[in-house]
Amino acid sequence: MLFGYTITMNNNEQLMEKIISLSKNRGFIFQAGELYGGMAGIYDYGPLGSLLKNNIKNLWIKKFVENRRDMYLLDSAIVMGEKPLTASGHVGGFSDPMIECLNCGTKHRTDNLINELEMNSVLDLALKPINDAVHATKDINGTFLNVFQKEKAESLIFEKKVSDSNEEFLLANKYLGQYPSIYLKSIEKKCEKCNKVAWADEAHEFNLMLKTQLGSSSDSSSTAYLRPETAQGIFVNYKNIMDSMHPKLPFGVAQIGKAYRNEITPRNFIFRLRELEQMEIEYFIHPENWKAEFEYWKDEMLEWSEMIGLDMNKLHEVEIGENDRAHYSQRTVDFEFDYPFGQKELFGLAYRGDYDLIKHAEASKTKLQYTDPVANETFVPHIIEPSMGLDRTILAILASAYTEDEIDGNTRLYLALNPLVAPYKIAVSPLVKNKEYIVNEANRVFGQLKAEFGNVSWDDNGNVGKRYRRQDEIGTPFCVVVDYDTLEEGHADFGTGSIRHRDTAEQERVAITELNNYFTEKLS
Repeated sequence: MLFGYTITMNNNEQLMEKIISLSKNRGFIFQAGELYGGMAGIYDYGPLGSLLKNNIKNLWIKKFVENRRDMYLLDSAIVMGEKPLTASGHVGGFSDPMIECLNCGTKHRTDNLINELEMNSVLDLALKPINDAVHATKDINGTFLNVFQKEKAESLIFEKKVSDSNEEFLLANKYLGQYPSIYLKSIEKKCEKCNKVAWADEAHEFNLMLKTQLGSSSDSSSTAYLRPETAQGIFVNYKNIMDSMHPKLPFGVAQIGKAYRNEITPRNFIFRLRELEQMEIEYFIHPENWKAEFEYWKDEMLEWSEMIGLDMNKLHEVEIGENDRAHYSQRTVDFEFDYPFGQKELFGLAYRGDYDLIKHAEASKTKLQYTDPVANETFVPHIIEPSMGLDRTILAILASAYTEDEIDGNTRLYLALNPLVAPYKIAVSPLVKNKEYIVNEANRVFGQLKAEFGNVSWDDNGNVGKRYRRQDEIGTPFCVVVDYDTLEEGHADFGTGSIRHRDTAEQERVAITELNNYFTEKLS
């Protein structure tokens, strides 16, 4: 019950609520500034969330940088000047369409309110797919409002009359992009906050970058932005890397770092954020080899997904059509994941061509080229970009790992995390904490394992059953318990510890002297 009303949720909504609750209660993720009411779209990673996050980052660096001979790591500045972001197109074009609810003042992204399937239904577009329309719209004069009246658009929409000659439909479609209020009212779309249909007549483009001024000056030369993506830091350092490292094509530059987007409506926990973290690679290639390199990196991203423990049955490759790709992309494949709130983008793989280097070369009046020392050929390298959002990855991992089963008639919750990313690999406990000799031996075992495996937890809070459940909920793969039998000379289990497995809840005895070898094998 909520405010006198019964709220029913489907299984996916319940799963999302459970993940959010677990994340807070077990120290994974907190809303930033919660003490003061919180900030939308910004989150803090708690003790366990930080460990999980760093395990993923370290694994990514190991796979894509340390285990390769063609990759260079970069850590570029978060603050970027206006000139490079103007050259890249972000200052003029990094925006989302926004419409305001006149009743409550809430601003919404129009693409969150309108989707193509709804539009097809309302306009009865059986003859022409909407993607064809969007593509053809690019050739229409921007003065369309002078030749196409609002009344005619409304008539087409409300009476569902669209000419199959396509021109009228194209104009209506463009009209919808500029004035989505007509369409939203036609389907009686309600504001998510106030539940009213009271849309403003016009949508506006809202630039997503966070702007600041550097130093005491307030002129345009001091204008800067928090970077909207990590990629531009790689492109503007292309010449520095060429001059200092002298790489041979193909080669890549990898970077993990924060990016900032002033999202109109951040939503779905850590999925759509204003402060986010990206793991990106810009891989520089000869233009003739782009198709083979693209397929190679697609396979690499699938291998990465499996390595970190994603549910591969929930991962989908989606080829992005020409009309829906970013302006710089000549081919894009999105890896979409079945989140509790629907199938949404997790990773992206884009063939950016030479767009970025050419734009920065023109703006900076600097040649950004590559000369093949064997063929003596000089050209602008093309770029394959595997892009992975770290926060979205964490949410996908939690959704994949969240598991409920039943033990002895009681529901048990555990995170079936891959040991490679689990915050703690092992938890060590004394069976009881009021027997000094047991506690001392457990401490010795803890130190032994901690020195070898690093992320090992000490847990002596509550009885051993409660410890097991607590460790299950945070995804610890193994628990080691030192008990009476461990120290009772003559007992069959003397010198052994009890090893409890998270996923099966089964237990076995392993010699203390063999624990390092045992876990080296299990955790590899």
